[in-house]
Amino acid sequence: MDNNIQVKVDKWLNGNYDAATKEAIKNMQQNNKEELADAFYKELEFGTGGLRGIMGIGTNRMNKYTIGMATQGYANYLKNSFQDEVSVAVAYDCRNNSKDFAAITANVFAANGIKVYLFESLRPTPELSFTIRHFKCKGGVVCTASHNPKEYNGYKAYWDDGAQLVPPHDKNVIKEVEKILSVEDVKWTGGEHLIQMIGKEVDELYLNMVKSLSVYPEVCKAQHDLKIVYTPIHGSGIMLVPDALKLYGFNNIHIVKEQSIPDGNFPTVIYPNPEETETMSIGLAQAKALDADILLGTDPDTDRVGVGVKNHKGDWILLNGNQTALLAFNYMIEARKAKGIAKANDMVIKTIVTTDMIDVIAKTNGVACYNVLTGFKWISSLIKEKESKENYVIGGEESFGLMIGNYIRDKDAVSAVTILCEMAAYEKNKGRSLFAKLIDLYVEYGFYKENLVSITKKGMNGAAEIASMMEQYRNNPPKTIDGIAVKSLLDYELQVGKNLSDGSSWKIELPKSNVLQFLLEDDSKISARPSGTEPKIKFYFSVNTKLDNATAFDEKEKMLDDKINRIIKEMGLN
Repeated sequence: MDNNIQVKVDKWLNGNYDAATKEAIKNMQQNNKEELADAFYKELEFGTGGLRGIMGIGTNRMNKYTIGMATQGYANYLKNSFQDEVSVAVAYDCRNNSKDFAAITANVFAANGIKVYLFESLRPTPELSFTIRHFKCKGGVVCTASHNPKEYNGYKAYWDDGAQLVPPHDKNVIKEVEKILSVEDVKWTGGEHLIQMIGKEVDELYLNMVKSLSVYPEVCKAQHDLKIVYTPIHGSGIMLVPDALKLYGFNNIHIVKEQSIPDGNFPTVIYPNPEETETMSIGLAQAKALDADILLGTDPDTDRVGVGVKNHKGDWILLNGNQTALLAFNYMIEARKAKGIAKANDMVIKTIVTTDMIDVIAKTNGVACYNVLTGFKWISSLIKEKESKENYVIGGEESFGLMIGNYIRDKDAVSAVTILCEMAAYEKNKGRSLFAKLIDLYVEYGFYKENLVSITKKGMNGAAEIASMMEQYRNNPPKTIDGIAVKSLLDYELQVGKNLSDGSSWKIELPKSNVLQFLLEDDSKISARPSGTEPKIKFYFSVNTKLDNATAFDEKEKMLDDKINRIIKEMGLN
């Protein structure tokens, strides 16, 4: 075994770790040295959003020791950053060990003299953001791995505005965490009196906030029997989503029974991700059987939402994240305008890999649309920068996340579900379906089609393989893709845009991020982005064309799909 790995293993075997942990290490030494090496070959990285990894024993795993050390570093930074009394909020989802990890997190914060508001049971992640802002906390943590497979857990860290950490705090917290070299550096107990349990009283405040986001409550009342199928996919959404829908006035709600009980083993799905058709298949079958108006599914920590609708042929399909986003953005722009509550300084925010059709819709309606890096922390950061000058309405990204209204600072599937159902009611009140509305938008603004390819590179060499792919694209960008000239290369890591025909360049006014975008002469766009939370590299494809009328939809969709498939094949990604 590599000497550096052996040193770490010996440190755990001889250090102040519990007997069960040491026994597990000895068992791996005898029976699975490969697993032992993977568990100890590096420290689980505290990234700019916190921790995420496979649960288990070792420095490269999510366990009570890596959680405790991370929390100690974060606590040190919070105390150094604020002179007055420091308080935090702590929440957790349905995942195995999430409750225990949250308790450890709360105990370490409290042992450092920090007041802790700890949820009494699992709650959606967006409620944590709301709670931080409500109690004027200096930070917060939610124990979740979002939509990752069941083997994973995680730890999302938040700042005093209710958003995840942005510069300089993200890097500064990482530095403090890296200073914690041993479990001996962690204050584990001694502040239990500083922990205050919270629950129903915060739920009520949060749900009232969600209710206040409604643009057309009278439409929800008129369509109170809108047939809604909802699945929490064994997650925390069951705690609040049904209540939120009832507050909106909807009373014909059908919860997918097989997925209604919180369970970190996610027994009915392979991946608890509402992006996946397999994950939503039980809900789709129920929606079809009931002839429902809309299907909605939320991931384990209830920050992502998947949407199922009947298409123009009467078949049940899942909308992709871009389609959901453009429908929601358009509704908040269109409905506010029709209601007479739109403001001259309204703004919306999306990410650089989310459909550019939203930019077109916003521009046509005289609403400012800003593009930021992937992640709601960047949306939140821009809101903070502009809040005294512009009125934030909605933000979102293609990965099934929306943030509606100005009350929280992270993606929120609870409010997204309610607004999406209001949107379905709004269209039904006009005698049409959501899919028909989608096609109408394509006719009006142009038909944009997107696709995503994710490539996973696991193990010790995975990160190096992904880095090599990015360097190849960065240093040797293609001159043409699908026979179309590549007009520009946008390198967000170098913060430089480059015209590939004449060599001219310009500065990209966004923070550094390891993202590359190829802009083609026909306005197609291909983006490459390594994931910040998983051993993946993601490729985003966007193409568009004019759609003259709804009857030409199928023909034009096939044309765009064929184009994307050709690009994927040409790039060797299929």
